Amino acid sequence: MTARARVHNLIVSLDGFSAGEYVTLEQPIGDAQRLFSFFDGRVIHGVDKAEVPITVDRSLFALWGQGIGAEIMGRKKFGPQTGQWPDDGWQGWWGDEPPFATPVFVLTHYPRPPLEFANGTTFHFIDATPQEALRQAKEAAGGLDVRLGGGPSSVRQFLQAGLVDFLHLVVVPITLGRGVRLLEGCEGISDGYDIETVTSATGLTHQLWNRRAQSAQS
Repeated sequence: MTARARVHNLIVSLDGFSAGEYVTLEQPIGDAQRLFSFFDGRVIHGVDKAEVPITVDRSLFALWGQGIGAEIMGRKKFGPQTGQWPDDGWQGWWGDEPPFATPVFVLTHYPRPPLEFANGTTFHFIDATPQEALRQAKEAAGGLDVRLGGGPSSVRQFLQAGLVDFLHLVVVPITLGRGVRLLEGCEGISDGYDIETVTSATGLTHQLWNRRAQSAQS
């Protein structure tokens, strides 16, 4: 079975925003922090198992780590820095134990040496197109799937390139009015997907986008 490119737990507002307009050390998703008012910190970083009590939300969030051999993320998901990397010892938002435990490919115009952790996480900093980044990640994943970890701008690039096989959106019942839209410039993109919707008792709406077979690329 061909390895897939998957997006999990990507949170969006009712008006389509998935992040704020800026990132700082104090505000990792800028002024869109209200998006996470429904979640605890562990869900924000990804949960790889369904905890008791088992609910619709927890079960769907738990898919985050299943069958994943590598991740691709945008630079802002890794940290708030811009331009050349400063010599500040930054290792990502997650401290000494990033939750990935796989190779992670960070998209940046400023490549740098890999950053390795004892739990199996290795950050590779690459300047690459979505196609090339996915090729490298699939090679590193050893036959498992590749997770596109966000943020929304990087996921949008992969959607526009026709490279996303599965997309899990979590629609939060709030409006933001401004920020970074996930689907900006993606008119008609949903036509290539079968979309199922599940609403949980918490008020969250989960959209599961599965790319149709005739739309899939080898």
